[in-house]
Amino acid sequence: TMALPGQVTMVPVFALFRWLGWYGTYLPLTVPAFCGSAFYIFLLTQFFRTLPDELSEAARVDGANDLTIFARIALPLAKPALATVALFQFLGTWNDFFGPLLYINEPRKYTLAYGLQQFLSQYGTKWAQLMAGATLFTVPIIILFFFAQKTFIQGIATTGGKN
Repeated sequence: TMALPGQVTMVPVFALFRWLGWYGTYLPLTVPAFCGSAFYIFLLTQFFRTLPDELSEAARVDGANDLTIFARIALPLAKPALATVALFQFLGTWNDFFGPLLYINEPRKYTLAYGLQQFLSQYGTKWAQLMAGATLFTVPIIILFFFAQKTFIQGIATTGGKN
């Protein structure tokens, strides 16, 4: 799945979203983002494989079932990996230009990435307004990074040595 570029599946996916009645809405842009991509699933699988089996065995001895082990042991340890996946997914969706170009057909529904490009082509050389828009476009990314920075640093610190 990771080897196939998005352009290969573009026509069947577009036909599916049109058949579902999602063309012209934000659903083709948001719903696939929550389903997960192959890279993120692979990343999280590899992370969970690195967790020591002794943790789950000790929890089983204490009487925990699989759901309790996942919720109370594995998931808290996975916060750095989950934060990384969430940040990458947000960045990919936020910066997506091709999706809105393909699925959104009304100018009032354009996303910021597509709207900035339309502003450039429509108004030519109004660079002050374009740079103000680009600055506003980057503010949520910077805010998200500052909130997730502690989790990233914690993940780097815990993966470096044996605990």
